Amino acid sequence: MRLAAEIDGGVFPLEVVEEGGRYLVRAGGEEIRVDARQTGEGLWSVLIDGTSVLAEVTEGDGMFGVTVGDEHYRIAVEEETRYALRTRGGAGHASGQVVKAPMPGRVVLIEVAVGQAVEPGLGLVVLEAMKMENEFKATVAGTVKEIRVEPGQAVNPGDVMLVIE
Repeated sequence: MRLAAEIDGGVFPLEVVEEGGRYLVRAGGEEIRVDARQTGEGLWSVLIDGTSVLAEVTEGDGMFGVTVGDEHYRIAVEEETRYALRTRGGAGHASGQVVKAPMPGRVVLIEVAVGQAVEPGLGLVVLEAMKMENEFKATVAGTVKEIRVEPGQAVNPGDVMLVIE
């Protein structure tokens, strides 16, 4: 399984392969063998390449907080294709953003209106593709100039859904 892991603001591609209840994780050219067992509420015993560690895991705001010893990480993990759809669906440029459909799908929700001011990170359009809902967010600050789709409408790759100036 190919994943995108956001760890403390950086995004890293991962490949995870199950091997008889254990996992082989490929990251940055390295292979790491991992076995993890939940030992209590939010507590995990993790064996990483033969080294045992205890991890405390909390969840909130769509991210996991992971504490190992005195080190703390904020982590979000997403299937690589979904991450690519979410982050590459909007092509930002100096004068604004044009949000195009990256693949065939159906518009589920439009979260903004023409004339509305937007900031980076604000949800714009939700597209259902391959039985998954993908939210496209603003990558620039600006004003919604055009909305070229409506809920329920089918779109094809490259169709412009929304324009921000």
